[in-house]
Amino acid sequence: MSEYGHATAPDGSSVPLGAVGQEVVFENEQVRVWEITLEPGEQQPWHHHLNPYLVIALEAADNRIDALAGGDPRLVHEQVGGVVYREPGEIHMLTNHGTSRYRSRLVELKCLGENLVAGGGDR
Repeated sequence: MSEYGHATAPDGSSVPLGAVGQEVVFENEQVRVWEITLEPGEQQPWHHHLNPYLVIALEAADNRIDALAGGDPRLVHEQVGGVVYREPGEIHMLTNHGTSRYRSRLVELKCLGENLVAGGGDR
């Protein structure tokens, strides 16, 4: 039913996966750039990154990252202008755990992820 597939939670239930961002603002053969905006308490749905990516914070917030597999949540403070690089990994959900709006651009490096898997990663 989900355009992005489903995952199996530790309790065996099926969990629909969402996009890694809310809107694609730029895309070419090498990268895809997503806009993410979360008001306090809002969540980005469960999702899985297929590509390495950069997160560039445009508006600061305190965020919480929960892994579908369980474990302690990661609490991260995203500062304006801060940049974080992450490898693809666990299925997770992002929640704005703070009191201010969070806004970022997430830059997926397709040239190091899905294009390599598909055989299109010529460099």
